[in-house]
Amino acid sequence: MKKILYITLFLFTLVVQAQNEQLANNYFDRGEFEKALVNYEDLLKSSIGNSNYFERVIQCQQQLLQFDKAEKGLVERYEKFKQNSLLVELGYNYQLQKNEPKAKKYYDQAIEKIQKNANEVYQIAYIFEKKALVDYALQAYQIATEKEPKFNFNFQMAMLYGQQGNSEMMIEKFLIESYNNPQNLPMVQNQFTRFMTEEVDEKFNESLRKALLIRAQKTQDIFWNDYLSWYYVQQKEYSKAFIQQKAIYKRNPESFSNIVNLAEMAIEDNDQEAAKEILTFVLDNTQNIEVLIQSHCYLIEMKINHALEKDYPAINDELDLLIKEFGVSPYSLELLKIQASFSAFQLNNPEKGKTILKSAMEMPINKYQIAALKMKLADILLAEDKFNQALIYYSQIESDLSGDVIGQEANLKTAKTSYFKADFVWASHQLKVLKTASSQLIANDALDLFLLISDNTVEDSTQVALKKFALADFLLYKNKKQEALSQFQNILKEHKGEQIEAVTLLRIGSIYEKLGDFNAALEQYKIIIDKHKECIYVDEALYFAAEIYNFQLKDVEKAKPLYEEIIFKHEDSIFYVEARKKYRQLRGDTNL
Repeated sequence: MKKILYITLFLFTLVVQAQNEQLANNYFDRGEFEKALVNYEDLLKSSIGNSNYFERVIQCQQQLLQFDKAEKGLVERYEKFKQNSLLVELGYNYQLQKNEPKAKKYYDQAIEKIQKNANEVYQIAYIFEKKALVDYALQAYQIATEKEPKFNFNFQMAMLYGQQGNSEMMIEKFLIESYNNPQNLPMVQNQFTRFMTEEVDEKFNESLRKALLIRAQKTQDIFWNDYLSWYYVQQKEYSKAFIQQKAIYKRNPESFSNIVNLAEMAIEDNDQEAAKEILTFVLDNTQNIEVLIQSHCYLIEMKINHALEKDYPAINDELDLLIKEFGVSPYSLELLKIQASFSAFQLNNPEKGKTILKSAMEMPINKYQIAALKMKLADILLAEDKFNQALIYYSQIESDLSGDVIGQEANLKTAKTSYFKADFVWASHQLKVLKTASSQLIANDALDLFLLISDNTVEDSTQVALKKFALADFLLYKNKKQEALSQFQNILKEHKGEQIEAVTLLRIGSIYEKLGDFNAALEQYKIIIDKHKECIYVDEALYFAAEIYNFQLKDVEKAKPLYEEIIFKHEDSIFYVEARKKYRQLRGDTNL
């Protein structure tokens, strides 16, 4: 019974202490330091060795300008526990009183303790960092590593140099840490990425590039080539990253997969020239069937995405040759999917597309491959206005792979099917859920469509314009560009001045781009920029117009002010980072 009583009493004491601590913390967080001090002092009496309670007592006293009491408490604790980090606390107590000489005296005493025993650095440097005493923290780490060369504080020192604004030394320490401890490389690169995307110091990127180049040239170690490749990828300069990967490949042919990954990243960022260059190299340097097929798929998909109708026969012939070369097997599944889609959407031969896909489903393939084939088959059925059949396949994919990205993609296509059918209520319901999808691409697409429906329902409860717009989008989905263009142009005439006008102009501009009529596309984007400055599509119009001037019409002087407007007026745009990078390139900056 006595044991039970003691245990019960002990547990009760712990509960009461936890409640008192929470109360003290609440007072402290609200800035009620007098009340917090009383509670922390009570807590400290029952737990004299608790450094957290003691620290909060000192902080409360300092907030209440009770510096003498704080000093007395610090001195007594130092004499009792001999914790040398308390010397920093004593110095800081004087610093708060603007007494720099006395503060320095205690700080120097703390540094002397490290000179006598390097192990003291852990506690002392930590308190210096905590008090934002960066110079002293760096000094503490430097002395400790001089005394004990086995100590490694490269990461901590790099961060402190960063706080100082000394980017050269920060880069130096981080690179040393990366090389000596490759397991910490991702952590270091995360820090570099943070600085590379900030505007604080525009010279940082150039300093990092130079530091990496010097190491790559001096040591001939492929570690630095790979690091440089990573750097160029962050800058989205895939051709330069490819130069480094080629250098690695020459010395280490096992690194071929990195080159294929680089091609994928270039494609994702729409760097067509770099992607073609990389993939051509891949085709010339491998006999691996999977890699060859994958590379051919990437190349032909790029051709299809940028093809005009006159290019279709040549692409069709190329697809036939590739399938003849590699045969019909699970290995060539991606090629078969491309051929099926091309037949249905570009050559207007859906029956051929469906036949290819159904035959492919009979091969010995896994559930993900089956789902991909079903998705493409559903896409074709949807283009044929066979909504129910398409929905059956989308639903099967959702059911079979609900936890995967492909399941979410099927869910998004189900929502789009409802949208095309003008069932906006059900589409919105599905899109609301998908806005938080794990795939950012799916989440963004869902949000865009959700906003389109909601924005054009507030002003027009009957959704007359939206229904016409959904029909035009459906024609565009079917790759019937001219018919879609006519439908969108009719919307402009019949609903001029309404909410739907800006996004209609954006769609028309996009179609003209696909048709290769860049001047007509620019006219649509210019109307958005001039007459719809407050709409949510203006940043897209600015970016698309800038891209046409930059890459299609080669008129950089007209591209620059458009990129610049995104930078200064649309900081929250998804095009902000790319616009800033391209603006700097056109301006001739070297520190990209």
